[in-house]
Amino acid sequence: MIKELIVVEGKDDIRAVKAALECEVIATNGFGYKKELIDTLKALADRRGIIILTDPDYAGEQIRKDLSKKIKNCKHAFLPQGKALKKADIGVENATKEDIIEAINKARPEIIQANKLFTKEDLIEFGLVGGKDSREKRTKLANHLGIGYSNGKQLLNRLNNFAITREEFIKAIEEIEYDGK
Repeated sequence: MIKELIVVEGKDDIRAVKAALECEVIATNGFGYKKELIDTLKALADRRGIIILTDPDYAGEQIRKDLSKKIKNCKHAFLPQGKALKKADIGVENATKEDIIEAINKARPEIIQANKLFTKEDLIEFGLVGGKDSREKRTKLANHLGIGYSNGKQLLNRLNNFAITREEFIKAIEEIEYDGK
């Protein structure tokens, strides 16, 4: 049983998550949520914690940003786009049970006082920005770490805000480079 409440976007997402895990799930019903939902989520975040699992698309990312701005102590779970895709539809409801479980197991808290362990120079050094295959490498790294696809600037923020250690980062880089050979 998952202790935290899982926050998703819609009813189909609720069904998919409940089919994968024994947990409580609540939907935002898109971006049109009201202050009452935020107040409820704040209280639940304080009492038992919440995990935000939104669709890996622009709207899902905007909902995630807005919720985490308004609610402290959130964990973030990410599904790679390729694992949440059915035909042209991207959403949590399209993911397999195993992929949902993996995303929840990799959920990470966003730390309030971000450490500045990683710099833009690190991203350049490891080929995560500025190279012809940088996007592909960022995608593999983000999926491996469970922090969601991001551009270079977002990746830097997530590495620092989700308490990724230097050792964890190096190990992930080595593993994705080994898998690519």
